[in-house]
Amino acid sequence: MTEIKTEILQKSTEMFLDLGFKSVTMDDISSEMGMSKKTLYSYFKNKEELITEVTLAISNTICGGIDHICSTSTNPIEELYDIKKMVLKSLKGDKTSPIHQLQRYYPRVHQKVTAIQFEYMKECVNKNLELGIEQGLYRDNLDKDFVSRIYYVGLQGIKDLHLFPNTQFPVQKLHDHYLEYHLRGIVTPAGRKILNLITNTNHD
Repeated sequence: MTEIKTEILQKSTEMFLDLGFKSVTMDDISSEMGMSKKTLYSYFKNKEELITEVTLAISNTICGGIDHICSTSTNPIEELYDIKKMVLKSLKGDKTSPIHQLQRYYPRVHQKVTAIQFEYMKECVNKNLELGIEQGLYRDNLDKDFVSRIYYVGLQGIKDLHLFPNTQFPVQKLHDHYLEYHLRGIVTPAGRKILNLITNTNHD
């Protein structure tokens, strides 16, 4: 990949995450980059191609970050919180507007990225569950395939603005609540002690 193409991807990613995939035009990007539209189109034949490469690059970056966390983590509960923090940081707080625009206006790109994310997340959560069960922090009677799928479905569900409007459910707190909800359903008493320390709660 050329240096200019990399710079276009980086700037486009920043603009898309800040303003939304529909809101940002190729004119906006070329103007921000200080280049002509003709030059921009010489690297990306249309906006959908650019969006596809941007979303795949974001996905690859996040997966790489998760892999790093998993390879250095020794506690599956802390691991999930570290992953949440890293993902929200990578997505600039996981603003729901850009994601909603991607799903509505670029459904083919959204479906492609979602399929990749699902397979990756399913494997990642399964490994997390295995580690938790092995350490006695998660219940040993869990159906790992069910838990990994329902966890993914929930993550997608909380991004629905109609169900969880930002004014009532700020993104950071929403993800915190969802992760705690997930963990309290699978932890053992030993795991609950660790979770209570992380969440600063005193639930039984």
